[in-house]
Amino acid sequence: MPTPSENSRSAFEQDYDRIIFSHAFRKLQDKTQVHPLPEDDFVHTRLTHSLEVSSVGRSLGKRTGEVLMQRHPELKKEFSLFDFGAIVAAASLAHDVGNPPFGHAGEDALSDYFRKRPDWKKEMSDNQWQDLISFEGNAQGFRILNQSGSGLRLTLATLGAFTKYPCPSHFPSRDSSRKSQKKYGYFDSERSLFGEVAASLELLHSGTGAWCRHPLAFLVEAADDICYSIIDLEDGCNLGLITFEETVELLAPILGKRLDRAKLRKDESLNKKLGTLRALAIGELIDDCTRIFLDHETTILDATFDGALTDLGTFREPLKEISRHSIERIYRARHVVEIEAAGHEVLPGLLDEFITAGRVLRSGEKSRKYQNLSLLLPPEVRNALREAPDTYMLSRFIIDFVSGLTDKHALNLYRKIKGMSL
Repeated sequence: MPTPSENSRSAFEQDYDRIIFSHAFRKLQDKTQVHPLPEDDFVHTRLTHSLEVSSVGRSLGKRTGEVLMQRHPELKKEFSLFDFGAIVAAASLAHDVGNPPFGHAGEDALSDYFRKRPDWKKEMSDNQWQDLISFEGNAQGFRILNQSGSGLRLTLATLGAFTKYPCPSHFPSRDSSRKSQKKYGYFDSERSLFGEVAASLELLHSGTGAWCRHPLAFLVEAADDICYSIIDLEDGCNLGLITFEETVELLAPILGKRLDRAKLRKDESLNKKLGTLRALAIGELIDDCTRIFLDHETTILDATFDGALTDLGTFREPLKEISRHSIERIYRARHVVEIEAAGHEVLPGLLDEFITAGRVLRSGEKSRKYQNLSLLLPPEVRNALREAPDTYMLSRFIIDFVSGLTDKHALNLYRKIKGMSL
């Protein structure tokens, strides 16, 4: 939560430092971005992706902040353009800390485990059940950043910018046309906490338990959209899933006159050529998203604007074409599908064993197997399980543990407890 500024660092810069030194952020180095368990050093992990999103986010924040300070001179009494950059950079850095092993397949695998146990629904509220059957990395991230005793004590501004989906999982009046309601941003376990954050930030209500976005959340989303569009394409080219010539043609509409085909032909290094294309494309997209944000400042502030900046920009059609190729040729590549399929075995398998161990631990039942399994959990998790008031919170604590594992740790732990390796 809010902390005072130091003379040498603003509170928002402290946010960035706390995130980058956190255990949750460090574990992103071995979590899937697109290509699970990459063996090639040029393929991005969640950690490198998050660093790049943060870099783009800082540029977007500073660019927009500079103009906003000119439009609203009263802001200069408390803020600088660097504060805008620092807030967006910190929120962007943290945007994936709640993602589980095996990428989006991991989210589905965690959800599927509970969907196959409908009899558990009677033990909890509709809100709680919806949380379990639709795991959401954004909500898990909010939970991690604010966990009692181990939270990062971030500023309200950074928490607001981090929350792209300020609504709960169970939301009957959800408006699917609003980008901010496409997913959800907090679990029932953090409902009251998020309400306090929203009230302090004076976010406008958009439904029961739902709010409109913090304005800077649009910049965090744009930074993420820019990076995964361009850099996933770069990874696909490096892996030979899409040719260099095709990559150039997909980026050409974004680069326009800045595309120097003759210079590209002179460079022999594929990495150097892709690096040039990446830098130019990201620069154009930053300029475009900055313009769109500033053009829509009034409607963003009054919360009538609720779309993705990249969907409204000059390059929306080229980005859609890149997305189409990425889905067909990169995200569905055989090695991606194979290891995602493994994730659907590993994560439900871990949940099943450790939730059972948690039940045994809480009840005091005698079971050598599950007593031993409980000893594999961190001490703080075991203590939380003993005090868990109900099935929902017991499940929540086990989900925290399993979703926090790295890809390799999850796979190795599964093999060990199933007797496949020792």
